[in-house]
Amino acid sequence: MSAAVPGPAPVPAPTTRQMVTAGTASTVGFAFDLFDLFILLYVASTVGPLFFPTDSPTLTLAATFASFGVSLVMRPLGGAVFGRYADRHGRKRTMLVTVGGVGLATALMGTLPTYAAIGVAAPLVFVALRLVQGLLVGGVVASTHTLGTETVPQRWRGLVSGLVAGGGPGIGAVIASLVFLAVSSAFPGPAFDVWGWRIMFFTGLVASLASLAFFRLLEESPVWAAARARAAGAAPEPPARARDLPTAVRPRTLVAATALVIGAGAQYYLTSGYLPTFLAEINQLPAGARGLLLVWTSLAILPIALLAGHASERFGRRPVFLATGIVNLVALPLLALAMGGLGPDDTGALLGYGLMITMLANAPIAAVPIFLNELFPTRLRATATALIWNGGFAIGGLTTTFVSLASPTVPDIPGRLALFLAVVVALFLLGAAFVPETRGALDREDPRDAAPSPSPTAAADRPESLPGGSR
Repeated sequence: MSAAVPGPAPVPAPTTRQMVTAGTASTVGFAFDLFDLFILLYVASTVGPLFFPTDSPTLTLAATFASFGVSLVMRPLGGAVFGRYADRHGRKRTMLVTVGGVGLATALMGTLPTYAAIGVAAPLVFVALRLVQGLLVGGVVASTHTLGTETVPQRWRGLVSGLVAGGGPGIGAVIASLVFLAVSSAFPGPAFDVWGWRIMFFTGLVASLASLAFFRLLEESPVWAAARARAAGAAPEPPARARDLPTAVRPRTLVAATALVIGAGAQYYLTSGYLPTFLAEINQLPAGARGLLLVWTSLAILPIALLAGHASERFGRRPVFLATGIVNLVALPLLALAMGGLGPDDTGALLGYGLMITMLANAPIAAVPIFLNELFPTRLRATATALIWNGGFAIGGLTTTFVSLASPTVPDIPGRLALFLAVVVALFLLGAAFVPETRGALDREDPRDAAPSPSPTAAADRPESLPGGSR
């Protein structure tokens, strides 16, 4: 008679303190690392001529956004490398390593000599640091997008997903806006071109050090810890790798999820990410007014992300994706065109349009982290989430460069932006139409841990729609 196969070790119930610190750390970690990325978006019009001087303003702008894009391209590699590290060694340790590294790389950018001082070496070194920064930011996602959702109970997972996905960018953008306001006031006009942009980059290290101080209170993910405990008594196996993703879900599901994330990322970068440049180049808004407007639009991200994330817990991930996508397919292009006709005196209208376009574009992103978490088992979760999120947002982030390249002159940007927005929202909707519903699947058993002959009761308790299965 064969011995009974022991069931999986139960996941210990997290304490209130553990849930609060995990959710806060995930949000703060993601916020400060996005803050480091936002800095370049806020100083693009200043840094462009200093490192990428050309005779064409739009070409210089495109080159500056391309330097932003190369860091995005490195993020999938960072997700694969540090995601594997997070799946093997834990979410907390990964967060400490990557957040500290991003702050250091950002601060080093502020020390670089410009093109006028060392010629072509200046943009080369600048781009090299952007590559390093992108690698590390890709690793941040592996921990921030898993730790919080793995720590809280089911009923709060959609809310925490929205907190991280929306609160992280919102808080990061608010801090970047406040820093921009302070630095541009301290170094007005030509002084900003000499020292102001450098100070902006130096603040990246301060932000990371503040994050690391808070992370001392952090505890490891209980879901990951329980999975490691179960694996401790089993035969050792190689750690999860990016090439294992097609074995965890159907190829069709993997393609659809990637399309969904590309569309979500592009909506974000073509709105919140492009807004600082749009206000400066199209609306000719002064730095002070621009900074204040960006603070308000950034603050608006958090409530809409919390609402959309929690709605996905009540109604499902797919219904929220589909509903927000249908609205944005019409609204975002129209808002971009409307904003393009406004000038520096239309601050009230710019604020209203800016709030609408920012909130609508960020709503679809709220449930993406928990959707990706539920799509994959714990042993592969950080790797898969980081790789797909970073890959999708890398491609989505490049659309800002393409908008500038597709615009012969600056006044052509609003029309090109509206067209790009329509295309990427359609891609998001296409992905949403083919992904499975995953709500409730985070706590499912990994097939490698399950008993050979599960009882009918255990099978009935599983979610109706498992990753890679029928909807």
